[in-house]
Amino acid sequence: KMVHNGIEYGMMAAYGEGFSILKASPYGQALDPAAVAHLWNRGSVVRSWLLELAEEAFRKDPGLESIQGYVEDSGEGRWTVQQAIDTGVPAPVIAASLFQRFRSRLGDSFGDKVLAALRNEFGGHAVLKAGEEKRADTAGAGDVRPATPQNTTKVP
Repeated sequence: KMVHNGIEYGMMAAYGEGFSILKASPYGQALDPAAVAHLWNRGSVVRSWLLELAEEAFRKDPGLESIQGYVEDSGEGRWTVQQAIDTGVPAPVIAASLFQRFRSRLGDSFGDKVLAALRNEFGGHAVLKAGEEKRADTAGAGDVRPATPQNTTKVP
């Protein structure tokens, strides 16, 4: 489950980036993001259940104006990255997608709104509505051990 969720982190981050690029393009204002998600999910190599959820989120709020791009992490991404570190397995996409969630807590972007909306659609995860403030004591999950000689795997 941990690795599954780590992969999911990367997929959702990529969708968020893709929709951000489309929105910023010269055609962005004319594009219907729900229609794009629907099209991509019907015969594209990037089709997935997550695109069904993106379509649903965009139908409810095409510009995702009602939510902030603040994205929590439930711990699995941290644990996946920690396992990759402990075993010496490169996982740059999963690590970058975890760090994107940390960055989302510093500002608001359309890509982060896509990510927050996807988490809400598939798991009922809370979204920060426009104008709401997040309490500092609930920002993030999981306990990541700092790298020390006692908990570091030696590389041969």
